[in-house]
Amino acid sequence: MTAPVPAAGQMLARAHLQIVRPRAADFVTSLIPLRFNPTDFKISKSNTFSEIGIPGLETPPIQYVRGGSETLTLEALVDTSDTLLDVRVVYVQRLRALMTPDDREHAPPIVRFVWGPTVFLGVLEKLDVTYQLFRPDGVPLRAKLDLGLKEYREVKRQVMDPPRSSSTEAKSYPVRRGDTLAGIAAKLYRDPGAWRVLARANGIDDPRDLRPGRLLTVPRLR
Repeated sequence: MTAPVPAAGQMLARAHLQIVRPRAADFVTSLIPLRFNPTDFKISKSNTFSEIGIPGLETPPIQYVRGGSETLTLEALVDTSDTLLDVRVVYVQRLRALMTPDDREHAPPIVRFVWGPTVFLGVLEKLDVTYQLFRPDGVPLRAKLDLGLKEYREVKRQVMDPPRSSSTEAKSYPVRRGDTLAGIAAKLYRDPGAWRVLARANGIDDPRDLRPGRLLTVPRLR
């Protein structure tokens, strides 16, 4: 299993996992190389929304609740047919250990998947192993690995992100296609029931009459 050479004359980058925390004694100890590069990998990201029940509406507006962790999944092949060593000892056991809580951290290790310019920091969430090639005595020499990693981000770094909004400061809001007053109130005030505040501040008698492009005055909540 190989991937295209990124440029003529350059050597193919070697995909590997590296243990980031807890820190290993040296770089070699922290490194878990993959025998062959994966043919592809998949990165997924999801968000959680809740429906806001408003009587009379066929399709309820939705409210953003929280973001979901990004995930990376890939299929890799490890092989020891050239040395006839047990592939479980050389590769699989080290990967399996990434799902075992560490004595110091009381949680599984945090790892970094690296393949050329691709870097993904996370924890190993899933490991499926299929053995495919064996010695005459039954010792496995090749294994197909289905790996799933879940993104890891430190809380202290996330809380330093710019704040999304403030309900105590007056502001304006441009109406976008698909917006509803309840949805805007949920986004800005974190309270869909505050749509009446928006309606009064903007002289809106019919909350369904909301045209894209209109600039709403968003008063602060007292």
